[in-house]
Amino acid sequence: MNRQKRIEIFTRWRQANARPTTELHYRTPFQLLVAVILSAQATDKGVNKATDKLFRAAATPRAIAALGVSGLKQYINTIGLFNTKASNIIRTCEILLQQHHGKVPEDRAALEALPGVGRKTANVILNTIFGHPTIAVDTHIFRLANRTGLAPGKTVAEVERKLLKFVPDEFKPDAHHWLILQGRYVCTARNPRCGECLINDLCEYRGKRISEPTSAGKRHITGDVRAQS
Repeated sequence: MNRQKRIEIFTRWRQANARPTTELHYRTPFQLLVAVILSAQATDKGVNKATDKLFRAAATPRAIAALGVSGLKQYINTIGLFNTKASNIIRTCEILLQQHHGKVPEDRAALEALPGVGRKTANVILNTIFGHPTIAVDTHIFRLANRTGLAPGKTVAEVERKLLKFVPDEFKPDAHHWLILQGRYVCTARNPRCGECLINDLCEYRGKRISEPTSAGKRHITGDVRAQS
């Protein structure tokens, strides 16, 4: 895929959704950090259902730490791997209080030192909260990058490196969100919605169904039909 195609892809996504953002519910950087930790191997919808209740009861590192592991589990026990996640979040709260004055650090090494926080989570926080031009690669983005030819790679790390190399700088601050919306709602794993895709004519997927993009593609990238997807 050449540079001009990539520019056109991101231009179309930007025209359809100028200000994309995460689907996780949060009001503070700390709340987003907790939500992203919980989102591993879980749906955003399931995480939001749990955190909407949790954050009404405890919304700060000190308040969640005070719940303890057993208290936190009561709020997140509908989420996969909740035992491990509860332990990680409590320890993360303690580290934030002890080492960062209760604030989420704007530093990759400090973020990745927190229990339950890997490179993908750190990328989400650095991008969404602090505006860094990072791109977190999840299963949706990995599939999309390979299928379309946008940034093919055999590993998550390789896809991330290529996305950072090939995505034009002007699009990098929002690229993660456009990519995840496209992968989650349009370029789906089993039955990609080629007929609703805004970049159908630019995609290099050999198995695509060629057709003119419909207005549904715009609704998907802006999130208007998420609840039905």
